[in-house]
Amino acid sequence: MTTIMKSALLVLGLLALSSCKKETNAKEEGLYPTVVGAENHSTDPAQMIAQGKVLFEGKGTCNSCHLADKKVIGPSIKEITKIYADNKASIVTFLQGDGEPIVDPSQFPIMQANFAITKKMSEHELKAIEAYMNSL
Repeated sequence: MTTIMKSALLVLGLLALSSCKKETNAKEEGLYPTVVGAENHSTDPAQMIAQGKVLFEGKGTCNSCHLADKKVIGPSIKEITKIYADNKASIVTFLQGDGEPIVDPSQFPIMQANFAITKKMSEHELKAIEAYMNSL
């Protein structure tokens, strides 16, 4: 793939992400449904996975770029979790904006746009997303 094509894909990806964002002055939590059980910070694996799925597909908007076993804009969830496991790295740390991109550093500028969302999530919410991703 040529450099021009890669650049065009990157620009298209950024445009797709920016077009999905809602411009509003409303409090962000009010835009998303409450995750059942999130208030008690359950550590039950089944509840964590269920909460993570809701967050991944909703508030986190992760599924707009990541599918379970297919690369779309970003790498597949299975590829991400395998690389993080192999490197003994933390998906939570990365989503908090404190980790280096280890899966596909060339896609990092696109992922940085979502840090505005993930940095506002609680550690419990991020751990639930990680549990969901690892369950696939």
